[in-house]
Amino acid sequence: MPKLKTHSGAKKRFNLTKTGKVKRAHAYKSHILTKKDSKRCRRLRSETYADKTNVAAIKKMIPYK
Repeated sequence: MPKLKTHSGAKKRFNLTKTGKVKRAHAYKSHILTKKDSKRCRRLRSETYADKTNVAAIKKMIPYK
């Protein structure tokens, strides 16, 4: 079977944990931060896990991670 290509965008955005969960960063943290309060920005800093409905698709995009 031929090698699979890794999706360039996905490899920058997602990581796999030892148990196989998909880690991701929160959205809405890149710009226009002045109108967002400190509490919200602080919460957005933390990492979270991808939803189980998207995990299969993400794992196909990053086959060698």
